[in-house]
Amino acid sequence: MDKNAQTTVLSAQAAGFGSYLRELWHYRQLTLLLARRDLKAKYAQSVLGILWAMLQPLTGLLIFTFFFDKIIHIETVRPYPLFAFTGIVCWQFFSAIVSTAGTSLVESQHLIKKVYFPKLSLLLAKVLAGMAELAISIGLLLGMMGLMGINPGLRALFFPLVIGLIIAVGLSVAVWLSALTVRYRDFYHIIPYLLNYGIWVTPVFFPDTLLPQQYAWVMHLNPMAACIACMRWALLGDPAIDAGYLMSLVPVAILLISGLWYFRTIENEISDYV
Repeated sequence: MDKNAQTTVLSAQAAGFGSYLRELWHYRQLTLLLARRDLKAKYAQSVLGILWAMLQPLTGLLIFTFFFDKIIHIETVRPYPLFAFTGIVCWQFFSAIVSTAGTSLVESQHLIKKVYFPKLSLLLAKVLAGMAELAISIGLLLGMMGLMGINPGLRALFFPLVIGLIIAVGLSVAVWLSALTVRYRDFYHIIPYLLNYGIWVTPVFFPDTLLPQQYAWVMHLNPMAACIACMRWALLGDPAIDAGYLMSLVPVAILLISGLWYFRTIENEISDYV
């Protein structure tokens, strides 16, 4: 018997979160493999392939620009196409995390039943796949900024923090949805409604100043509104972010921490339900 052989011990009791993070790191190659698989599967057998990652945000930009700039004439600090595209980039990344990571456990049930691995790897793989598409959208955004003569300056150093904030917001929702969808498939049908209607209460294609001042608190409770405001501040040089948006970070922290805790408590039972 090889004395140096490693033994993996599976326990019905969830390990500490520090041990779980080390386990996630140990399975990092699997996470990357899953992310690569998701990207290939998404664009497989399509004529345009990865070009769809460019066409989707650009199509949304054309629609929003036609209705809200050419017809309604919404006033914005920056040129409207640039203003709207920044919001579209943020919202599509958030949507990708929630829609794919939120259903990842149910859609990967064949894998869960065959081999052991930390199930949070499935969610993180969806985030990585979304970041690959985000990189393409950011490239388009920077190209638009260059054509319009807008230099982000030193504020762009905060851009990675904004991306991290969007990931935290997306996972705070996706972790709960993924865990609850395993037992209650009704949540599988809630996700499209959440994303389709959520964009209308988020300043993606309209400025938050469009709301009367007495209703500003509504936007301050929306964490994605804070993310978009931070993105426009960091890249477009918009005015200082309203401190009221800090209110939205509290529920994000609570949802993310409690969601990870709940996910860990049921993780060993997931294979019994999927």
